[in-house]
Amino acid sequence: MTCDNVPRVCRANGIPGPDCCKKQCVNVMTDNQNCGQCGKKCRFGQACCGGSCVNVMYDPKNCGGCNKRCKKGSFCQYGMCSYA
Repeated sequence: MTCDNVPRVCRANGIPGPDCCKKQCVNVMTDNQNCGQCGKKCRFGQACCGGSCVNVMYDPKNCGGCNKRCKKGSFCQYGMCSYA
C-alpha cells in the first residue's frame, strides 16, 4: 500500500509526514528533498524551515537550525549568533 494509491496512509502514527511525494510519505515543511512542494531540493548548507529553503549558516531567524533566532541586534555567522 503506497500513498499515491491511498493518501491517508501518510497520516498514520509514526509516518515521516502527511504529504505524498513519489510514493513516499514526507513532510514538505521540513524535508530537504521536498521543501514546500514535491521535488524542490534545498542546496548544500540550506535546511527546509517552514516549507522554505534557508541558509542556516547566515539567517538570523534560523541560525544553526530552523527557528533558532538570534537576539535583536546580533547577527548569524557560521550557524552561530554573534560569532567572533
